[in-house]
Amino acid sequence: MKRILIILIAMFPFFSCGKKAALPYETDKIAAPEGGEVEIVFIKHGSLALNYKGFHIQIDPVSKQDGMTVDYSKFPKADLILVTHDHFDHLDPDAVKTLQKGGTRIILPRSSCEKLGFGEVVAEGDRIEVDEDVCVDVVPAYNTTEDHMKFHPKGYGVGYILTIAGLKVYVAGDTELIPEMAALADEKLDAAFLPVNQPYTMTVAQCLDAARLIRPRILYPYHYSDTPVRQVADSLADSSIEVRIRQMQ
Repeated sequence: MKRILIILIAMFPFFSCGKKAALPYETDKIAAPEGGEVEIVFIKHGSLALNYKGFHIQIDPVSKQDGMTVDYSKFPKADLILVTHDHFDHLDPDAVKTLQKGGTRIILPRSSCEKLGFGEVVAEGDRIEVDEDVCVDVVPAYNTTEDHMKFHPKGYGVGYILTIAGLKVYVAGDTELIPEMAALADEKLDAAFLPVNQPYTMTVAQCLDAARLIRPRILYPYHYSDTPVRQVADSLADSSIEVRIRQMQ
Protein backbone atom coordinates (compact mmCIF):
# COMPACT_ATOMS: atom_id res chain seq x y z
CA MET A 1 0.00 0.00 0.00
CA LYS A 2 2.79 2.41 0.90
CA ARG A 3 4.46 1.81 -2.47
CA ILE A 4 1.17 2.44 -4.29
CA LEU A 5 0.74 5.77 -2.49
CA ILE A 6 4.28 6.83 -3.42
CA ILE A 7 3.62 6.02 -7.07
CA LEU A 8 0.34 7.99 -7.06
CA ILE A 9 2.01 11.01 -5.46
CA ALA A 10 4.80 10.88 -8.02
CA MET A 11 2.28 10.74 -10.86
CA PHE A 12 0.10 13.57 -9.52
CA PRO A 13 2.08 16.47 -11.07
CA PHE A 14 1.59 14.97 -14.51
CA PHE A 15 -2.18 15.01 -14.03
CA SER A 16 -2.31 18.48 -12.47
CA CYS A 17 -0.19 20.61 -14.78
CA GLY A 18 -2.31 20.56 -17.93
CA LYS A 19 -3.96 23.56 -19.53
CA LYS A 20 -5.51 26.14 -17.24
CA ALA A 21 -9.29 26.04 -16.92
CA ALA A 22 -11.27 28.31 -19.22
CA LEU A 23 -11.65 31.82 -17.86
CA PRO A 24 -15.18 33.06 -17.04
CA TYR A 25 -15.20 35.96 -19.49
CA GLU A 26 -16.74 36.60 -22.87
CA THR A 27 -14.38 36.23 -25.80
CA ASP A 28 -14.41 37.06 -29.49
CA LYS A 29 -12.08 35.77 -32.17
CA ILE A 30 -11.34 37.89 -35.24
CA ALA A 31 -9.43 36.58 -38.24
CA ALA A 32 -6.14 38.39 -38.84
CA PRO A 33 -5.30 39.34 -42.46
CA GLU A 34 -1.89 37.67 -42.23
CA GLY A 35 -3.30 34.43 -40.86
CA GLY A 36 -4.57 33.08 -37.57
CA GLU A 37 -7.03 34.67 -35.19
CA VAL A 38 -6.80 37.38 -32.54
CA GLU A 39 -8.72 36.43 -29.43
CA ILE A 40 -10.17 39.29 -27.38
CA VAL A 41 -11.06 38.62 -23.74
CA PHE A 42 -13.53 41.11 -22.25
CA ILE A 43 -12.56 41.32 -18.60
CA LYS A 44 -14.13 44.39 -17.01
CA HIS A 45 -14.57 48.14 -17.57
CA GLY A 46 -11.30 49.14 -19.32
CA SER A 47 -9.48 45.82 -18.85
CA LEU A 48 -8.91 43.65 -21.92
CA ALA A 49 -6.69 40.77 -22.95
CA LEU A 50 -5.66 40.02 -26.54
CA ASN A 51 -4.00 36.79 -27.59
CA TYR A 52 -2.39 35.88 -30.90
CA LYS A 53 -0.60 32.59 -31.46
CA GLY A 54 0.59 32.43 -27.86
CA PHE A 55 1.54 36.11 -27.64
CA HIS A 56 -0.41 37.57 -24.71
CA ILE A 57 -1.32 41.26 -24.38
CA GLN A 58 -2.99 42.82 -21.35
CA ILE A 59 -4.53 46.30 -21.46
CA ASP A 60 -5.20 48.24 -18.25
CA PRO A 61 -5.26 45.17 -15.98
CA VAL A 62 -7.05 45.88 -12.68
CA SER A 63 -7.74 43.29 -9.99
CA LYS A 64 -10.64 44.89 -8.12
CA GLN A 65 -13.37 47.26 -9.18
CA ASP A 66 -17.12 47.62 -8.70
CA GLY A 67 -17.27 44.61 -6.39
CA MET A 68 -15.62 42.28 -8.91
CA THR A 69 -12.27 40.60 -8.33
CA VAL A 70 -10.14 39.47 -11.26
CA ASP A 71 -7.61 36.76 -10.47
CA TYR A 72 -4.81 37.51 -12.91
CA SER A 73 -2.88 34.48 -11.75
CA LYS A 74 -5.38 32.48 -13.84
CA PHE A 75 -4.26 34.27 -17.00
CA PRO A 76 -1.12 33.41 -18.97
CA LYS A 77 1.83 35.65 -18.16
CA ALA A 78 1.82 38.72 -20.40
CA ASP A 79 4.30 39.37 -23.18
CA LEU A 80 3.06 42.96 -23.42
CA ILE A 81 1.16 45.18 -20.95
CA LEU A 82 -0.33 48.48 -22.11
CA VAL A 83 -1.54 51.11 -19.63
CA THR A 84 -3.56 54.10 -20.84
CA HIS A 85 -3.28 56.25 -17.67
CA ASP A 86 -2.81 56.05 -13.93
CA HIS A 87 -6.37 56.19 -12.56
CA PHE A 88 -7.14 53.35 -10.17
CA ASP A 89 -9.52 51.69 -12.64
CA HIS A 90 -6.76 51.48 -15.28
CA LEU A 91 -3.51 50.98 -13.39
CA ASP A 92 -3.14 48.36 -10.67
CA PRO A 93 0.47 47.63 -9.69
CA ASP A 94 -0.49 44.29 -8.12
CA ALA A 95 -2.15 43.09 -11.33
CA VAL A 96 0.86 44.20 -13.37
CA LYS A 97 3.26 42.34 -11.10
CA THR A 98 1.11 39.20 -11.20
CA LEU A 99 1.17 39.23 -15.02
CA GLN A 100 4.88 39.94 -15.36
CA LYS A 101 7.47 37.43 -16.45
CA GLY A 102 11.01 37.79 -17.66
CA GLY A 103 10.89 39.86 -20.82
CA THR A 104 7.41 41.36 -20.34
CA ARG A 105 7.29 44.80 -21.95
CA ILE A 106 5.24 47.38 -20.05
CA ILE A 107 4.28 50.44 -22.09
CA LEU A 108 2.65 53.43 -20.42
CA PRO A 109 2.58 57.25 -20.27
CA ARG A 110 4.93 59.14 -17.97
CA SER A 111 2.58 59.71 -15.01
CA SER A 112 1.68 56.02 -15.00
CA CYS A 113 5.35 55.05 -15.04
CA GLU A 114 6.00 57.35 -12.09
CA LYS A 115 3.19 55.65 -10.16
CA LEU A 116 4.20 52.10 -11.09
CA GLY A 117 7.92 52.74 -10.75
CA PHE A 118 9.03 51.01 -13.95
CA GLY A 119 8.13 50.48 -17.59
CA GLU A 120 8.73 52.12 -20.98
CA VAL A 121 7.43 55.69 -21.18
CA VAL A 122 5.55 56.61 -24.36
CA ALA A 123 3.70 59.65 -25.66
CA GLU A 124 1.30 60.32 -28.52
CA GLY A 125 2.94 59.83 -31.89
CA ASP A 126 5.25 57.04 -30.74
CA ARG A 127 5.38 53.72 -32.57
CA ILE A 128 6.66 50.55 -30.92
CA GLU A 129 7.57 47.56 -33.07
CA VAL A 130 7.07 44.83 -30.49
CA ASP A 131 7.84 41.88 -32.74
CA GLU A 132 7.27 40.80 -36.34
CA ASP A 133 3.52 40.39 -35.73
CA VAL A 134 2.73 43.17 -33.24
CA CYS A 135 3.07 46.94 -33.60
CA VAL A 136 1.67 49.61 -31.26
CA ASP A 137 0.93 53.23 -32.21
CA VAL A 138 0.32 55.68 -29.38
CA VAL A 139 -2.52 58.17 -29.91
CA PRO A 140 -3.93 61.01 -27.79
CA ALA A 141 -6.76 60.61 -25.30
CA TYR A 142 -8.24 63.50 -23.34
CA ASN A 143 -11.36 65.42 -22.30
CA THR A 144 -12.65 68.37 -24.27
CA THR A 145 -15.72 69.43 -22.26
CA GLU A 146 -14.66 72.44 -20.19
CA ASP A 147 -15.69 71.18 -16.75
CA HIS A 148 -14.46 67.65 -17.50
CA MET A 149 -10.89 68.43 -18.56
CA LYS A 150 -9.76 68.02 -14.95
CA PHE A 151 -10.34 64.27 -15.32
CA HIS A 152 -8.09 63.66 -18.32
CA PRO A 153 -6.19 66.76 -19.46
CA LYS A 154 -4.38 66.63 -22.78
CA GLY A 155 -1.06 64.84 -22.48
CA TYR A 156 -2.03 62.93 -19.33
CA GLY A 157 -3.18 59.64 -20.84
CA VAL A 158 -3.04 57.88 -24.19
CA GLY A 159 -4.86 55.45 -26.42
CA TYR A 160 -3.36 52.70 -28.55
CA ILE A 161 -3.74 51.29 -32.04
CA LEU A 162 -2.52 47.72 -32.07
CA THR A 163 -1.67 46.10 -35.38
CA ILE A 164 -1.57 42.34 -34.89
CA ALA A 165 -0.76 40.32 -38.01
CA GLY A 166 -2.42 43.06 -40.03
CA LEU A 167 -5.51 43.34 -37.79
CA LYS A 168 -5.96 46.90 -36.49
CA VAL A 169 -7.53 47.39 -33.06
CA TYR A 170 -8.03 50.85 -31.55
CA VAL A 171 -8.30 51.05 -27.76
CA ALA A 172 -9.18 54.66 -27.08
CA GLY A 173 -8.50 54.90 -23.35
CA ASP A 174 -10.35 57.57 -21.38
CA THR A 175 -11.21 60.23 -23.93
CA GLU A 176 -13.98 62.28 -25.42
CA LEU A 177 -14.43 62.94 -29.12
CA ILE A 178 -11.21 64.76 -30.08
CA PRO A 179 -10.04 66.36 -33.34
CA GLU A 180 -7.20 63.85 -33.74
CA MET A 181 -9.75 61.09 -34.32
CA ALA A 182 -10.37 62.45 -37.82
CA ALA A 183 -7.06 60.94 -38.94
CA LEU A 184 -8.11 57.48 -37.74
CA ALA A 185 -10.54 57.07 -40.63
CA ASP A 186 -7.49 56.45 -42.83
CA GLU A 187 -6.36 53.61 -40.57
CA LYS A 188 -9.17 51.31 -41.77
CA LEU A 189 -9.69 49.99 -38.27
CA ASP A 190 -10.98 46.47 -37.87
CA ALA A 191 -12.17 47.07 -34.31
CA ALA A 192 -12.48 50.07 -32.00
CA PHE A 193 -13.07 50.28 -28.26
CA LEU A 194 -14.71 53.60 -27.42
CA PRO A 195 -15.49 54.59 -23.80
CA VAL A 196 -19.03 55.76 -23.00
CA ASN A 197 -19.27 56.92 -19.41
CA GLN A 198 -20.12 60.41 -18.24
CA PRO A 199 -18.72 62.64 -16.89
CA TYR A 200 -15.35 61.00 -17.47
CA THR A 201 -15.49 60.00 -21.13
CA MET A 202 -18.01 60.19 -24.01
CA THR A 203 -21.71 60.69 -24.09
CA VAL A 204 -23.70 58.32 -26.30
CA ALA A 205 -23.94 61.12 -28.88
CA GLN A 206 -20.16 61.65 -28.83
CA CYS A 207 -19.57 57.92 -29.22
CA LEU A 208 -21.85 57.88 -32.27
CA ASP A 209 -20.06 60.87 -33.78
CA ALA A 210 -16.69 59.25 -33.12
CA ALA A 211 -17.79 55.95 -34.64
CA ARG A 212 -19.06 57.67 -37.78
CA LEU A 213 -15.82 59.62 -37.99
CA ILE A 214 -13.35 56.75 -37.62
CA ARG A 215 -15.58 54.10 -39.28
CA PRO A 216 -14.32 50.89 -37.66
CA ARG A 217 -15.59 47.60 -39.02
CA ILE A 218 -16.53 46.52 -35.47
CA LEU A 219 -17.34 48.90 -32.60
CA TYR A 220 -17.13 47.80 -28.98
CA PRO A 221 -18.51 50.35 -26.49
CA TYR A 222 -16.53 49.85 -23.29
CA HIS A 223 -15.89 51.51 -19.92
CA TYR A 224 -19.63 52.20 -19.92
CA SER A 225 -20.82 51.65 -16.33
CA ASP A 226 -24.61 52.10 -16.40
CA THR A 227 -24.71 54.03 -19.71
CA PRO A 228 -27.48 52.69 -22.00
CA VAL A 229 -25.06 51.55 -24.71
CA ARG A 230 -27.81 49.67 -26.52
CA GLN A 231 -28.65 53.11 -27.93
CA VAL A 232 -25.32 53.04 -29.74
CA ALA A 233 -26.15 49.74 -31.39
CA ASP A 234 -29.66 50.87 -32.30
CA SER A 235 -28.45 54.15 -33.80
CA LEU A 236 -25.85 52.42 -35.98
CA ALA A 237 -28.04 49.51 -37.01
CA ASP A 238 -28.34 50.76 -40.60
CA SER A 239 -24.66 51.66 -40.95
CA SER A 240 -21.71 49.58 -42.11
CA ILE A 241 -20.43 49.45 -38.51
CA GLU A 242 -21.15 46.29 -36.55
CA VAL A 243 -21.74 47.14 -32.89
CA ARG A 244 -20.96 44.38 -30.40
CA ILE A 245 -22.09 44.86 -26.81
CA ARG A 246 -19.99 42.90 -24.33
CA GLN A 247 -19.81 42.91 -20.52
CA MET A 248 -17.60 45.96 -20.05
CA GLN A 249 -19.50 47.97 -17.43
